[in-house]
Amino acid sequence: MREALRGLTTRGRSFLAAGAAALLCALALGEKDLMRVAVLLVALPLMAAMYVGRARYKLACTRSLDPYRVQAGGNARVLLRLQNMSRLPTGTLLLEDRLPYALGSRPRLVLERLGAQQASSVAYTVRAELRGRYEVGPLTLRMTDPFGLCELTRSFPSADKLTVIPNVSPLQLVRLAGEYSGTGDSRARSVAVHGEDDAATREYRRGDDLRRVHWRSTARVGELMVRREEQPWESRATVLLDTRLGAHRGEGPTASFEWAVSASASIAVHLRQAGYRLRLVTDTGADIDATEGVGDGMLLDHLAEVKASPRGDVGSLVEHTRRRADGGLIIAVLGLLSAEEARLLSALRTSGTTCVAFFLDASTWLNLPAASREAAEHEHAAAALSLMQSGWRVVRVKHGDQLPTLWPQAARGQQGFAVRAAMAETVTMGGGR
Repeated sequence: MREALRGLTTRGRSFLAAGAAALLCALALGEKDLMRVAVLLVALPLMAAMYVGRARYKLACTRSLDPYRVQAGGNARVLLRLQNMSRLPTGTLLLEDRLPYALGSRPRLVLERLGAQQASSVAYTVRAELRGRYEVGPLTLRMTDPFGLCELTRSFPSADKLTVIPNVSPLQLVRLAGEYSGTGDSRARSVAVHGEDDAATREYRRGDDLRRVHWRSTARVGELMVRREEQPWESRATVLLDTRLGAHRGEGPTASFEWAVSASASIAVHLRQAGYRLRLVTDTGADIDATEGVGDGMLLDHLAEVKASPRGDVGSLVEHTRRRADGGLIIAVLGLLSAEEARLLSALRTSGTTCVAFFLDASTWLNLPAASREAAEHEHAAAALSLMQSGWRVVRVKHGDQLPTLWPQAARGQQGFAVRAAMAETVTMGGGR
């Protein structure tokens, strides 16, 4: 009751003050009618505080998000369900759900009185422009009486997570090199390198059956190895995301890094749907194996929170990729590179591996002077030429380009001697100037 009295509104306190003044005047003047008015003025806020205070701890709240994972720029619906657990009806309820700044202003909703054991629902919509993982809640509830004399605030401790993933663009089916794919008994099967009784081995991965451990290979290599008996050939793909802070330009949702993250998400989802066994690797050490049924969710959740890092470098990206390299298709989404960094990437181009680079000219995300623009284009062309000479397919990306338009170029094979010669001439001429 004491806390309820502290919740009296300005109107309630005014009633108390007017009632006290009327009571003093009634006692001084001996006016019984004025005494009745004074008692009424004092009793109303006290009854309101008692009414609100008795019901405040008997409310239950649940929140649901639909969907709980939404693309950047999309909408999510938040449904709040409140139930009055007491035998007394409540007054008008004023609801305010706490939201981070990226999801907009806090919604303020009004819920009419709830009868005994009655439940009611209210909903609002949030729009997320920036990818990330956001906390929705907790809910703050203000209860008031019908006259607005007393108002109490209660916060529910529960909160929910809304994951805003990068934009995923649909990509058309193109023929990409890699390894065999398909399902069923007719699939090609790996054959042991020394006969059917001596199965090929690979390093142990979490979740492998310990009965498949090959002890002779384990003793020879020095780490746990397992058999690869009757393992079907799979289409394997690795998506590399360049998260180096210095390799990207621009700020906010239009930055080159956001383009790279969105492109990585689109490519990864497309390849997963095409039946590829997929890895996502970044230069900061992230290595996500999206082979399970929930692989898309794991991958997109990581890309929702990935940030450009000042600690990343191309050497680390190559090292993390080669740690579990097993051929197949490598698609890299790269920011700015020097010619030396491009040569480091040539180590990924091995026999049985097809490498495709979506090479962002991040300098086009800035308004540069003519001289600086020419120097940036020359450096970008030199790095692209170095990649192509090492066997990479290079798809050059400039500000304003759309991934669905560029995607078919990933299947065209090498750019050809004419293109490389033209680029070499451009680099040479630029260097001569």
